[in-house]
Amino acid sequence: MVAAPLLALCMPMGIATPLCVLISITVAALTLVQDWDKIHVRSCSWLLAWSAIGIPVGLICLLRLNGQLVKGILAVVIIGFALVSLVRPARTEVRREKRRWLAVFGFAAGVLGGAYGINGPPLVVYGAMQRWSAERFRATLQGYFLPAGIIGMIGFWAAGLWTRTVNSYFLISLPLIVLATVGGREINRRLHGRSFMTLIYIALIAIGGVLLMQSLRK
Repeated sequence: MVAAPLLALCMPMGIATPLCVLISITVAALTLVQDWDKIHVRSCSWLLAWSAIGIPVGLICLLRLNGQLVKGILAVVIIGFALVSLVRPARTEVRREKRRWLAVFGFAAGVLGGAYGINGPPLVVYGAMQRWSAERFRATLQGYFLPAGIIGMIGFWAAGLWTRTVNSYFLISLPLIVLATVGGREINRRLHGRSFMTLIYIALIAIGGVLLMQSLRK
């Protein structure tokens, strides 16, 4: 969620998006080697199914629609949700039988992933409503990102967006990706309850702010 908006400030979205997806695949694979047993399998499966439908829609948006407007709308939604959640913590929990919410969040994640490589915000909203622990939250999201990222990269390859430039940037960043993944896992294990979600909401506000600035650039 953080890498895509920041990379978009210094390179075209056509490069930043597949690069971020490659990074997310790598992080997910490294994470799941140790934490696969913490995945909420039911939610992950349904989110993936709906994202598979949303990813082609997002790819079309990346190739054809005005990215500035979409970024602006996304930024407002993300910042609004995070601010409300910080001021007034959500008490609502998504029930398992309400699969329509899985459809909404999964499809939205697919669209954002296909368009900008930013699947995360809808998934964070869903995870917050489920009140997952920090470890389950991280594992479930990474369990989603691995297959969703592979689907996304197939789409980028078909659209001609998976290029040598993307691969070169990925290889340059790989050592730091591994180091950050290991360090992030240790930090995650020390976070609990409200403090974990507070950090997530603050990160969402920062991401929304970056997206909003991008939407206002000419």
